[in-house]
This record gives sequence, structure tokens and C-alpha cells, in this order.
Amino acid sequence: MNRFTIPRDIYYGENALDILKTLRGHKAALVIGGGSIKKQGHLDKITQLLEEAGMETLLIEGINTEPTVTMVQSGAAQMRVFQPDWVIGIGGGSPMDAAKAMWLFYEYPELTFEQAAVPFSLPELRTKARFIGIPTTSGTAAEISNLSVITDEQTGIKYPLADFGLTPDIAVIDPVLVTDMPQHMIAYSGMDAVTHSFEAYVAKPRTIFTDALAIEAAEKLKDHLLASFKGDLVSREEVHYAQAMAGMSFANAVLGNVHSLAHKSGPIFNIPHGLANAIYLPYVIQFNRKVVEERYANLATRLNLKGKTKQELTDSLIGWVRNINREMGIPGTLQEFGIAEAEFLSHVETMAINAMKDPCTGTNPRETSTSQMKKLYEAAFYGVDVNF
Repeated sequence: MNRFTIPRDIYYGENALDILKTLRGHKAALVIGGGSIKKQGHLDKITQLLEEAGMETLLIEGINTEPTVTMVQSGAAQMRVFQPDWVIGIGGGSPMDAAKAMWLFYEYPELTFEQAAVPFSLPELRTKARFIGIPTTSGTAAEISNLSVITDEQTGIKYPLADFGLTPDIAVIDPVLVTDMPQHMIAYSGMDAVTHSFEAYVAKPRTIFTDALAIEAAEKLKDHLLASFKGDLVSREEVHYAQAMAGMSFANAVLGNVHSLAHKSGPIFNIPHGLANAIYLPYVIQFNRKVVEERYANLATRLNLKGKTKQELTDSLIGWVRNINREMGIPGTLQEFGIAEAEFLSHVETMAINAMKDPCTGTNPRETSTSQMKKLYEAAFYGVDVNF
């Protein structure tokens, strides 16, 4: 038996934020990142809409980096005093991931992170509050997904929280929130969405429902991401919807080695998540083609890429990824990103071991050994083709 879970309600399009003034409740805790949402006036609008709904608000801010245990514990403690009916994560993946974890520990303060990290074993949520995700970037799809990744800054341990209960009740996908997104963020978050669609399409737990969303998202991203990067606001809106579709797919089909590699190297080398995915994606496609080349070829066909054989089409898919990376200023290798060889070599063994423990490795279409994971890191560092 399979399961497909997405938010109960998804509001999208111009003025989608207006749904906030219809919410029922008394208090809402807002979790945000930096100051851009304030400077652009979006936070004032959100707060005003909630006030129209008769709600008092609590602001928890400063989630500017990957969310940590300390951030989550602090936010959950504030929520236990405030007692919100709604928890609202606003921003990119970091604030929304943090908000989900704060929500969990607000409802279950006695739970440990070790217990929470056991996949699909969380106690029933919504005993105190419901959750809303509002994205201000176009890539992570945290407003759609059942995931939250929290890092213990003392030990470096990442706690991947995964449970269908973490799926938001409401997602609000309003294009006005990405109108002023910085160009580098368009590139990084956009390639995060591309990676989500590609990895979900070949992941082991894929289904007919996840396939449809993954391939449609990939088509929209292929048609609109570069134009969005260059400033076309119509395309930017299309990308904002496409990333949510990719999110619906990967939240149910899961991901693969691109994310495993990115999760374990990003914090060490300070590589933004979407940028890391963009670098690793061509190398992982080369690695996986031994077992799912037909699916990559089908994806390339749907994207109207050139090729008559499965091999030619998969080569075109890899070429398209590398080309759009280049056009958006994304480096092709870790070395080009600026990582020194000595620093890379001092970490690669440990990164490979840790990447093998990542939940995404288990759903990658091709079984992977620790030595192969290390070779993938090396290929992405030196820029050599994957032929093992």
C-alpha cells in the first residue's frame, strides 16, 4: 500500500496571503529568518491580515542559517508561554524547518531530538496548534513537505525529522513574496527545485502520482527558470508554483544521492544547499544512469532535449543541467566553488561515511557503497566524469 500526503489546503496566486484574515483562532506564532521580509513590507502585511482575523501574534526571528537545536528549543519555549493556535513558518527552508520543529517541541516538550529523528514515529500533532508554511523563495518546498532538518551545533549531528504529521495544514504560495528575490537566490533555489523533480522521478518509492508532479515541475522549470533568473516576473511566478509541485513529489517519493552529498558537505564548506545540489546533480545522474537511464531518457524527451537513443538523451539531460548552471553563474565543481584541495581531502572520507547514513541514500535508485560515495565527492571536486 502506498500513501500520498500534501497540505490540506494550498492557496496560490496573486493575493493568496488574504486567506490569513479568514483563519479561526486567537494567537499565531510567526517564525522568520532575516530582515528582508520586514524591509519589503511583507511581514507588516501578514501581521495586519492576522489582526483582521482577530489574532495576537508572536514574532520569532533570526533563523538566518540552518536551524539548530538551540534555535528550536528557544522558539518552542517562547511558544509554550504564548500558547499559539497557529504556528506559521515564513521564508526559505531554514525558517520553515525551524518552525516545524518548534511546533513539535511546543506540543511535546518531553520529546528528545533522538526520539524525534526516528522516521515516521512522531506522536500525533495538532493537540495545541496547526501549521502554515509561506515560502519567500522558490525551491525548498518546505511549505509542502513532511520534513524538517535540525543541526546540533555542539556535535554537528543533523536530526532529520520526517513524519506525515509534519506536513503543513495550509500552504500559501503567493508570487508577490518572490518578486524581489536576489538573483543568486533565484539560481540556488531554482536548482534545488530542479534537483527535487529529477531525484523524485527516479527515486525507489516513486509512484504514478509523484511521477506526474515531478515531470510537470521539471518541464515548467526548464521553460521558466532561466527567464526568471533574468528578471521575467511571469516566469518567476511559474517557477514558484513548479517548486511546490516538485515538493509534492519528493515529499512522497523521497530523494537520492544528490541530497545525501549536499547534506553532509554543505555545512562543512559553507555551501548553500541549492548550490550544492546544482554542483552534484550532473555527477549523480551519471552514476545512476546504469540503473535508470530509461527514466532519464524519458525525462529528457519530455523536456524536448536532443537525442535518439537513451544514452544520447541522458547525455543531453546532463548537458542541460551543466549549461543552465553555467548561465546562472553556478560553478561546475567544488574546486571551482573555492574549496582548497587539502581541505577537501581532510574531510572527504568522513563526508562519504556520513552521506551513507543520510535517509536519502536509501531511496537513491542505485545502491551505493561508501567507496562509491567518496568517488562521487571526488568527481564533483575535480570535475571528472563518473564511469564507475
